[in-house]
Amino acid sequence: MGNANLCHIKIPSMKNGFLALCMAMPIYSYTQNACRLKDCEQAFRQNNLRLISQYYNISAADADVVQAKIWELPQLAFESNVYNPEQSRVADVAHYKSVSMQQLLALGGKRKREIAWAKSNRDIALLEYESMAASLLAELRCSFYSLYLDQQSLQRISGQLSYFNELLEAYQIQASKGNISLKDEVRIRSLVMSLDHERVQIANEILQSQNKLKLLTDMDHDVLPDIREEELEERVHLEPLMNLDDLIALALRNNAEYQQALKAVEAGQKYEDWQKSLNIPDVTGGLQWNQDGGAFRNEVNFSVSIPIPLWKQNKGNIQKARILAEQSQHTAHLAKKQLIADLSTVYDSWKNQYEQYNRISRKDFQNLENVYKGMLENFRRGNISLLEFTDFIDTYRQNISQFNEMKKQIISSSEELNRLVQSDLFKTKQ
Repeated sequence: MGNANLCHIKIPSMKNGFLALCMAMPIYSYTQNACRLKDCEQAFRQNNLRLISQYYNISAADADVVQAKIWELPQLAFESNVYNPEQSRVADVAHYKSVSMQQLLALGGKRKREIAWAKSNRDIALLEYESMAASLLAELRCSFYSLYLDQQSLQRISGQLSYFNELLEAYQIQASKGNISLKDEVRIRSLVMSLDHERVQIANEILQSQNKLKLLTDMDHDVLPDIREEELEERVHLEPLMNLDDLIALALRNNAEYQQALKAVEAGQKYEDWQKSLNIPDVTGGLQWNQDGGAFRNEVNFSVSIPIPLWKQNKGNIQKARILAEQSQHTAHLAKKQLIADLSTVYDSWKNQYEQYNRISRKDFQNLENVYKGMLENFRRGNISLLEFTDFIDTYRQNISQFNEMKKQIISSSEELNRLVQSDLFKTKQ
């Protein structure tokens, strides 16, 4: 389009576009509650239903420990006469009564080994809880920051879309009058369609992030992240407190999934020890009082019984326990390799993203914003062509989108590092 044709078109000013942007902002204030990250984390720790459900596994494991400590109940028996054939009397209780009590005595440390195995299972349940908590917390933080960045992008695009919709209406009027080429109208329409498509994509991502935050915090309302821009920039520019080798060493000490694999090895060995102890026969001891049925009147006797160990009655369970113990050792070895590999990959990924983002200075971003405002004003005055204007807008949108995506990736990688190491490596003011 030649600059001379601009006199036929009423081009929206920057103020109209900025007004549309401002009009979009109050929507969040009325339909959402502003929350700081620490508020969401507190709600997560108190209300998350998956964590609450997982915690019941710890309570159940505690109950198994209690059960393992309980002794077998003693058996009390009473014996008397039903029929006296000598005197033809029924229930001749007066002439014969016997009372006995027996107690099973577990040998070979069975109860001790069963308790040790139950306690190991309790430790595993606790580690499962800690692992889930770390994973969900990382998901919460990533969703929180992504939601904030997406909402900022949506506000920006909504303002641009409002501006170009007005511009499209002006071009349609002039194209119908034959004052401008139809291709110029189509160019604007294509830009509007592209902006609207991007707006819908970001709006859907916002819905997904909102849904995650609701599930993680058990809130019944949408969340409006309360973050200062300088706070976000500080978060993105933070580096971990140690190098990769130190991170690996710390992860091997702290990572709940790896510690769970190690605890499974310990539990497998204790389970095998318990199964071996079950091969040792138990002793049943007892006392008996007999009124008149033994060698003496009112005699008191004791009894001891023990199974004859002609074969190992628990051989199959021992073999199974040994196989499971060996399997857990291989699983732990694999978990260690996997943890080191994942940590190295995430660290390198974070480093690449961090270095890429830090090659862009605040001045570069400010220059882009200044050029954007200048292009809007120059296009309104007819100093640049429609082709130049739309090409710049496409480039501008891509750059802004890339900036936000880089921030998301840096935060996502840093939170994954926190999860793997189970420590807060990137500390910032809340």
